[in-house]
Amino acid sequence: MSAIQIKPTVGGEENLDWLEVVRRQVASLKFGAVQIVIHDSHVKQIEKTERVRLDKPAGASF
Repeated sequence: MSAIQIKPTVGGEENLDWLEVVRRQVASLKFGAVQIVIHDSHVKQIEKTERVRLDKPAGASF
């Protein structure tokens, strides 16, 4: 799992670029999940979990 920290800008407002970060994380996944972590009504962290699926070879029995 990878996590991206979202840092507040000057004045306490969050940088609204978090939505673009989410879009990029989703676009980079084939299988997985993107989780948005919120504290006090503000996005603080975005986590991406990526899964690698291994196809079963033809004729294999495992």
